[in-house]
Amino acid sequence: MTTGTLRLGAGAGFAGDRIDPAVELARRGALDYLVFECLGERTVAAAQARRLADPGAGYDPLLAARLEAVLPHCAAAGTTVVTNSGAANPDAAGEHTVRLAKELGLASLRVAVVTGDDVLDAVRGLDPVLWETGRRLSECDDELISANAYLGCAPVVEALAAGADVVLTGRLADPALYLGPLVHTFGWAEDDYELLGRATMVGHLLECAGQLTGGYFADPVTKPVPDLAWLGFPFADVDPGCDAVLGKLPGTGGRLDPRTCAEQLLYEVDDPAAYVTPDVVADFTGVTFTSLGEDRVRARGASGRARPDALKATLGFRGGWLGEGQITYAGPRCLDRARWAADVVRERLAAVHGVDGDALDVEYIGAAAAFRGLADVPEPAEVRLRVSARVASRRQAAAVGWEVESLYTNGPAGGGGARTDLREVVAVRSCLVPRDHVRPTVRVVTP
Repeated sequence: MTTGTLRLGAGAGFAGDRIDPAVELARRGALDYLVFECLGERTVAAAQARRLADPGAGYDPLLAARLEAVLPHCAAAGTTVVTNSGAANPDAAGEHTVRLAKELGLASLRVAVVTGDDVLDAVRGLDPVLWETGRRLSECDDELISANAYLGCAPVVEALAAGADVVLTGRLADPALYLGPLVHTFGWAEDDYELLGRATMVGHLLECAGQLTGGYFADPVTKPVPDLAWLGFPFADVDPGCDAVLGKLPGTGGRLDPRTCAEQLLYEVDDPAAYVTPDVVADFTGVTFTSLGEDRVRARGASGRARPDALKATLGFRGGWLGEGQITYAGPRCLDRARWAADVVRERLAAVHGVDGDALDVEYIGAAAAFRGLADVPEPAEVRLRVSARVASRRQAAAVGWEVESLYTNGPAGGGGARTDLREVVAVRSCLVPRDHVRPTVRVVTP
């Protein structure tokens, strides 16, 4: 049990995040832990699709690039890496990490893999009610291909107790990535909900990385953020009572102050008095932020109560195919030409390819498309037509982009910059799984 402070750094806030801010933290942040949070619900679906196509895939595509960039610095500084980049295939991620460590001259690196979030068999047996439909799984016509429960911090604690230098998990609650090191270091009890609630606040503040240091906060004039192109990622110094001081490295861009902290605290929180995680139901209503100087903020005041008896699970279903085509029209009457083009595509998709018009989604980007028809705009200087359709067959999905691209020479006039996309869809839904049906496992991977 440690009596000093622990320094946790945020290395990523989503799967496609930048790598250089994490390298800066690893190189000169004097971190105890560097955490990469790379797994959202859409990311899980994409990972499951990759794993279905290739059993050796399914983990974060940027895992190797991240680890190659930071591991030499982490090894030199004694920094442990914790990440949910294992996504849909933590075992394959672990094997890949061991090979990479050997290539980097770090063969003694201990890599631990956390599995057990895969609850596909349990879900099939339980036949739970799906949140999105209010109906049981057995009443759903789509093919269920995956089910991943949100694990808490316990397996991360176990992996760290086994001496892991890198911990790779699959579906883990985002704050639990940070709770694991704190519980392991300070020896907190699993039912000390007051401390776990405070720690969940710390994890929630850090989990989106650059959002805390001004990224998602930034807005011209009203909320300026300096040197945004070189946004620094945050870290937290946490004591055994879970008082936390948040900061970022000197010389990095962004800002960290009570305003950026308050926005991030409420990000994706439905009820600040009851933020439900696998480890605790956290209460953020008493949280205060105190500025301690430039880019230094003390955070305290969170609490918590007993954890839930059931865990959220993300279910993946085969959802058909998504086809898309985009093309730009500019100049006088560009919106009229884009609408005419959409009518042509809609008519041809129905008559030639058998695509039902109800399956189509048509957007006029640049003409208030984001407002879904709830706002009028003056005649734009340019507009980008986007036609997409979710259909049952690959052939029909491919026809969407084909018909949009065919507008080049078949009119209306002046279309350019066409682009097409085609991909299989994994639809995501949610349910609850009783905790006793979820059995996490920790395995240390050896060369």
